[in-house]
Amino acid sequence: MDLRAILAGLAFALIWSSAFTSARIIVADAPPILSLSLRFLISGLIGIAIARMLGQTWRLTPGQWKATIVFGICQNALYLGLNFVAMQSIEASLASIIASTMPLAVGFAGWVFFSERLSWVGILGLLAGAVGVALIMGARMQDGADLFGIVLCFIAVASLTVATLMVRGASSGGNILMIIGLQMLVGSVLLAVPGLLLEHKVVLWSPKLVLAFSYTVLMPGLVATFIWFWLVQRIGAVKAATFHFLNPFFGVAIAALFLGESLRFWDIIGVVVIMVGILAVQMARQTQA
Repeated sequence: MDLRAILAGLAFALIWSSAFTSARIIVADAPPILSLSLRFLISGLIGIAIARMLGQTWRLTPGQWKATIVFGICQNALYLGLNFVAMQSIEASLASIIASTMPLAVGFAGWVFFSERLSWVGILGLLAGAVGVALIMGARMQDGADLFGIVLCFIAVASLTVATLMVRGASSGGNILMIIGLQMLVGSVLLAVPGLLLEHKVVLWSPKLVLAFSYTVLMPGLVATFIWFWLVQRIGAVKAATFHFLNPFFGVAIAALFLGESLRFWDIIGVVVIMVGILAVQMARQTQA
């Protein structure tokens, strides 16, 4: 793995993890589903416009169209939609910790349901990840964390896990930015309907809200997604996914820095154990790839 790919992976992990903090700011003062729908609409239109300026086309391959639709539904509408709703009642650090278990879920599902080989290092990594999650969940539940919000976050992880296993090779064939933009529009349309029907259209405008929304549109929405697709093309999905082991640490640290969320002893222990588990699983999959 070259230095350029390492720097890109670090940037992706940092930006991806920061999205939970900016989302927590947004949902405190605006309806979560409609806010996310608007974010996807703006990000998608910007992405498509830039893609067209770069000469990219929406004449995608069948595999790319499948990836666009599946990820538009599972990643944008379900995964992020459920996380936005959940963060009305749980802290950004907790949501980011649960979301960071996605590589563990993918490794477990591939091993159990798709008969993918997993070495003893990978199996120990899965066990370590489960222990880390149990430590954090036990401590948070004792502190009164909202069970409904936690369940929504785990359903979100399951949704993205299914999408990841269903669609592989989405970045092959070029038109990366166009694919990203179209995925955003799929998510925007699917979220607009429940948002308009179910949510109160009340927004408490403030500079903090505008800044958080703008950041979410540009950085996690476009930049991080583009970096991820570029990274997958450059070093492969398995190696790229190794950078997810940084997400628990970055997610908790950013939430503590910008939102003042407390760092609990068992959070720190659990995050370290989860990071070790994710790294072990990804290294085991990388060895077998």
